[in-house]
Amino acid sequence: MRMTGLMALALLAPMAAHAQPTPAENARVAGDWIVDLSATPAQPYTKGMTLALAPDGAVTGTFYDSTIEAGRWKTARGRTCVSFRTSDGVGPYHTAACLDGARMVGQTWAEHRGFLFNWEAVR
Repeated sequence: MRMTGLMALALLAPMAAHAQPTPAENARVAGDWIVDLSATPAQPYTKGMTLALAPDGAVTGTFYDSTIEAGRWKTARGRTCVSFRTSDGVGPYHTAACLDGARMVGQTWAEHRGFLFNWEAVR
């Protein structure tokens, strides 16, 4: 019998639902970060980000002086990533970032403001 793509996904979904990072990996992601939001290197602009990773896959903390809402994290394919929503009181900001060595590399999309911003963060 030939397996279709949907059948394969159905079989793999329980295994891929959530992979916990090791405590060392969690420690590399959780905590305080300095996010470089500079549009040009000549005009530095940084903001803080604090991440807490729960065993159930939830992410809490703050980003750009806003509380993280509906945050999630996952370790898969050799990397740990977070995704969450914040708000400026006018509309949502959707952020996703992955650990890349000692830094976090991410992007934030604000549909109501019409921009997508790439950024990176360090400890």
